Amino acid sequence: METFISNWLTLVVVFTIALASPGPDFVMAVRNSVLFSRRAGIFTAIGFGLAVAIHVSYCLAGLAILISQSIVLFNILKWIGAAYLMYVGYKALKSKGYEAPQNMDGSVDVYMSPLKALQSGFITNLFNPKATLFFLALFTQIIDPHLSLMEKVALGVTCMVMTTLWFSIVATVLTTPAIRARFLKASKWIDRVCGGLFIALGAKLAFTKLN
Repeated sequence: METFISNWLTLVVVFTIALASPGPDFVMAVRNSVLFSRRAGIFTAIGFGLAVAIHVSYCLAGLAILISQSIVLFNILKWIGAAYLMYVGYKALKSKGYEAPQNMDGSVDVYMSPLKALQSGFITNLFNPKATLFFLALFTQIIDPHLSLMEKVALGVTCMVMTTLWFSIVATVLTTPAIRARFLKASKWIDRVCGGLFIALGAKLAFTKLN
């Protein structure tokens, strides 16, 4: 039990640092939250969490080692992820902003379906090969290999919950009425900045090499 607690605390510290680091997930969370709604941001966070569950599952099954050692599989993930980010970036760059109808209280609504928000979060995280390598390192270098399967599953669930919770908090903070109203006034430029970041992140991902 002491080993599990020690590994759990280590995972929480390492994963907190990883979550706070800027990347495709963070940009997607900010864009969907600010330009659409708190609900869209939260469903995007759920999408991230579900993708993390997939990463953890294949790491526990040993498939992550196969992916990390296969140039073909690694490149397939890499190019799918890069193409998706660049596509989202291109669409964002073409944005002319959002002129949503105002509510009675003066706030604005711009709609993004929960399914589409969840899908955007899921795809962004799932097809990032860096996430594959991160979880592989996490479960082979940091986590004690002698832990039971259920203890490793508990650690995986911790990663899933932390991811969903962190990006839900981001969505909640960014969608407070005063903050969101200011961001929406500059929605065209926010979308273009996010679009540029998506394209840059996609290009960076495309040139990622398997060490």
